[in-house]
Amino acid sequence: MTHICDDFAYGNGPRAACFWNGTANSPARMPANGQIHADVAIIGAGFTGLSAALRLSKAGYKVVVLDSRSVGWGASGRNGGFCCIGGAKASDTQLRRMVGPQAARDYRLAERDAVYFTQDLIAQHGFDVDAQFGGETVLAHRQKDYEAFHDEAQSLSELYDVDVSVIPPDDLGKHGMSGPFYGAMNIPIGFGLNPRKYVLQLATAAESAGARIFESSGVRSIEKVGHNWKLCTPNAQIESPKVVVATNGYSSETVPKWMAGRYLPTQSSVIVTRPLSPEELAEQGWSTHQLAYDTRNLLHYFRLLPNGRFLFGMRGGLSTTSKTHDAVQSLIRQDFETMFPKWAHVETPWYWTGFVCLSRNLTPFAGPIPEHAGMYAGFGYHGNGVAMGSYSGALVADQIMGDTGLRLPKVMQIPPRKFPFGQKRRALMYPAYVAYNFKDR
Repeated sequence: MTHICDDFAYGNGPRAACFWNGTANSPARMPANGQIHADVAIIGAGFTGLSAALRLSKAGYKVVVLDSRSVGWGASGRNGGFCCIGGAKASDTQLRRMVGPQAARDYRLAERDAVYFTQDLIAQHGFDVDAQFGGETVLAHRQKDYEAFHDEAQSLSELYDVDVSVIPPDDLGKHGMSGPFYGAMNIPIGFGLNPRKYVLQLATAAESAGARIFESSGVRSIEKVGHNWKLCTPNAQIESPKVVVATNGYSSETVPKWMAGRYLPTQSSVIVTRPLSPEELAEQGWSTHQLAYDTRNLLHYFRLLPNGRFLFGMRGGLSTTSKTHDAVQSLIRQDFETMFPKWAHVETPWYWTGFVCLSRNLTPFAGPIPEHAGMYAGFGYHGNGVAMGSYSGALVADQIMGDTGLRLPKVMQIPPRKFPFGQKRRALMYPAYVAYNFKDR
């Protein structure tokens, strides 16, 4: 197995001080051992893999899930808990150029469907995930961004058949959103949740439906043997006619080799404060529990948690070493204090980083891997994996079963092209970050 980032990024260091770690306990699961046969073998016990496992198991398939670490150890257990529309970094213009106007619109509707799918999944199974409903709010960090909201709100209202509203800058305080913003746009689709609670309960539901989940069972190789795929872990050999690769930003260049160059892991960083008092919330003028993010390309995202703590996130550093991890902690704290100066005295004892996964197409993929009969993949959610990862897992499951019950947009059926520079492709981030910083001014 070959990874393209520093070894530190794949260890416990980046997640050691993750706030979510202490919010829910997970039973230890045994590693895979011996000879195992399955109808479907899934690599990765995150949102995508477990959503697929649950859907397939409920349909009677014999499912095995393999994870090199534990359930939700990667991005699924350490993100900001934003279940909202998104999944592609490509603009509407790029999407229309790629697939045409109707198929581009169909993809945007799939982003909405992904949120509703995840919300329904949680409700159907009675998951307790500390959900906070109300949609999400985009905050303009420049006057020109606010001015663009009016046309965008009308377009989104027509597309999603909801009332997308624009909040003038003078009214932000009335909505509990005081800060260095030029106005806002509220989209009433989406909700916040505790991602660790969600992924752990998703695993339990999949097991209750019949799936077997093995931890500490990293797949070292995959090869075709007759009509089956043979997956080798340290202590087991699993044979299955169908395989789902659901490793997203934590993928490797060799499992399978087709993944090499088709994913780009970039870092996202998060801090969480101690509980804020009512007086501290009032002083800063932030009282809403809305999901919120600003209009920067290298955006900030933030929300008030149910327990009064405040979560604040942003994109991470350009390298993946321990030294960079420590340096970014200072940077994110600096941005936090700049945007919320009345909380400059408030401690942020939790800080962690994890991978966001980009594709060269700047769109998600959920479908069969070309020239690998029986092998499927779901990845490339561009920082919106709670909803889109859950939905993609279900889409892959439906394709395995020959079911077309969910919207499967053409955009998500296009296999991502390879990035240039092979294992050195993260070098592409340097000029991109410079360009984004310039555009964000």
